[in-house]
Amino acid sequence: MKKIFLIGWKDVLIAFRDPAALILMLAAPFLLTLGLGAVTGRVTSSASTINSIPVVLVNQDGGQIGNALVALFQSTELKDLVIPTLLTDPRIARQMVDQDKAAAAILIPAGFSLSIIPSNPPSATDSSSQVVTITLYTNPTRPTSSGVVKTIVDQFMSQVEVGRVGGEVAVGQLIASGLIQPQRAAQVGQVIGVNQAVASSVSVISIKNTTASGKAVKFDILALLAPGMALMFLMYTTSHGGRSLLTERAMGTLPRLLVTPTSITQVLGGKIFGIYLTGVLQMLILVGASTLLFKLDWGDPLGVVVLLLAAVAGAVGWGLIITALARTPGQVNAIGSAIMLTFGILGGTFINMAQFPAWFSVLTHISPNAWGVDAFNVLAQGGGLMDIANQVAALFLMGAILFTAAVLILRRRNIAQG
Repeated sequence: MKKIFLIGWKDVLIAFRDPAALILMLAAPFLLTLGLGAVTGRVTSSASTINSIPVVLVNQDGGQIGNALVALFQSTELKDLVIPTLLTDPRIARQMVDQDKAAAAILIPAGFSLSIIPSNPPSATDSSSQVVTITLYTNPTRPTSSGVVKTIVDQFMSQVEVGRVGGEVAVGQLIASGLIQPQRAAQVGQVIGVNQAVASSVSVISIKNTTASGKAVKFDILALLAPGMALMFLMYTTSHGGRSLLTERAMGTLPRLLVTPTSITQVLGGKIFGIYLTGVLQMLILVGASTLLFKLDWGDPLGVVVLLLAAVAGAVGWGLIITALARTPGQVNAIGSAIMLTFGILGGTFINMAQFPAWFSVLTHISPNAWGVDAFNVLAQGGGLMDIANQVAALFLMGAILFTAAVLILRRRNIAQG
């Protein structure tokens, strides 16, 4: 055990004495996070709650459902979240979004209410029965705020549909029981459908600004950026550590090491321990530096520590499998860099993965980055260790599977032979 620790600690010292490695392990993720934080304005201001989102509404419908959507954004439930502005010209509304004066514009076209719940039953040849859709024009520079507005609109439309279907079911039951005549179905259905749609759409939407423990939930853009950057460059650290194994093999130092009373198991164990410890120290330094310099709240300390250990385990597994499959140190560099960027994209470091289909979201979780970013977001929103248990278990399992496969491949290749 002592030999494993000494071999691992030697590799840690070598990694932290290498200026090029330090740039990619610590300086690059820190500076990229700092740059993105400056662009978003986070560096010059503190974290804040998600509130006072400017929204522009253009209601050309005038019907009950269109009016209900406007009333929802003007309701007391949303008064701290959004600042609605009513306009009559859709062109001016879009200009306000383009000029960054609003996070989103909601354009409600004429005939919207009647397209959902018509006053008369539509005929089979009536083309006017086609549903008229709302236009949501969003500001790409405010992805979080526009996402909140989209969620409210989607929830509203979902409940409108529930109310409409409920009205149809209610009318069918009234006709079946003989309480109304079939010729009155359209009239009664419109009244019931509108009432249910409007009532349910307004009542189900509520905003919760605190966690279960009562702690206020604060939004910090760096809490979204920093984990993604740290996890992406963690992949460099783990692949670079695996590269050192092939480098020593090529230089002949690995076979010479086995001349001493040291087994191949101890050598591999020490190397893997060194890679893991380097990754853990890298993550701890990035977390500590961002906490001290930017007052970034990563969330529950115990959850953060356990998640760091799990994320490094998953990344080390990928670093080892790359090393096991590569033939030369140069191949490890090339494959490791490609994997680092690919996993960074799949993990949501550069783009919002919520806009992609559900099946693609499942595919992204082949990377430790996706699991790690998901869990860090949960912690940043006030979650605890139990809330990220699935992500932690998935990362440790990923690391164990890849580690086992890599060791078997390395033994089969007889990695100790120069």
